[in-house]
Amino acid sequence: MSKETSVSGLKGWIGYRPEIKVLDCTIRDGGLMNDHRFEDDFVRAVYNADSAGGVDFMEIGYKASKKAFKRSEHGTWKFCEEADMRKIVGEKKTGAKISLMADAERTDYHEDIPAREKSVVDLIRVATYIHQIPTALDMIKDAHAKGYETTLNLMALSTVPEAELDGALELLAESPVNAVYVVDSFGNMYSEHIRHYVKKFLHFLKPAGKDVGIHAHNNLQLAFANTIEAVILGANYVDASIAGLGRGAGNCQMELILNFLHNPKFKMRPILECIQNTVEPMREELRWGFAIPYMITGCLNRHPKAAMDFMEGANYRDVVKFYDQIVEEQ
Repeated sequence: MSKETSVSGLKGWIGYRPEIKVLDCTIRDGGLMNDHRFEDDFVRAVYNADSAGGVDFMEIGYKASKKAFKRSEHGTWKFCEEADMRKIVGEKKTGAKISLMADAERTDYHEDIPAREKSVVDLIRVATYIHQIPTALDMIKDAHAKGYETTLNLMALSTVPEAELDGALELLAESPVNAVYVVDSFGNMYSEHIRHYVKKFLHFLKPAGKDVGIHAHNNLQLAFANTIEAVILGANYVDASIAGLGRGAGNCQMELILNFLHNPKFKMRPILECIQNTVEPMREELRWGFAIPYMITGCLNRHPKAAMDFMEGANYRDVVKFYDQIVEEQ
């Protein structure tokens, strides 16, 4: 056994299931911190690290509607044009599969998502709020008809009434979707919440032959712990980002979850090189990761946008001021 495989190569360990797929959302989720304005070299470095590290999918960005969003106000990876993606992965991919996120009601999917054989993309991830489920289901059907793998991220799960969630899961079980994600959008979930949702999702989806995924945020420093909990319970799709780079408090850290999964196909060194040379130099500029303002919005089950705005200001260390402001708005 080589030194590299010995990091994550212990078969029989609780995290080891060869069917688990890891998706890197560094560029897509991290793009929410800089309006998706990553340079090509940055994106290419992440892709190369994922490919060398054995990561299954790299989410390269959004497929946003050019009618709803102005190109002048957002970077390349908000729209993910085919030519731009090919600059990163080349004409023939040999590494990590490529995924795109398409928001319900914010993507002109009929026109802007081509047939699979005309694209470097392998997986379409539909992101939806509960009231957008009819549109999301049509997007899933459209993507499958074009030849893509598909998953669905059900956002703001902590705000969804149980009866509505049950109804949505029944519909998703009947759809062609490959996997449905438990999404801790506000980073406010504890292990008991993860257990509740993963078990519920499995109850509806597993009999239909569909997988469950986990997408965690780190507002309460629980993204890694909650991802572990979901994996132990049977989630087979795992989202993570390099050095945790993602919206606000960030996501489950790739370097942590790869070690936990103990699959010898995963290699740590390429990920660490990307952290050292590419991602960490961006931290002071983007200010992602655990911080008290993000903790406050997590505790209050609030979207982190207010905390993100506060963290961009000169007084971002005045956390008492931010707390008073948020409590007054409750």
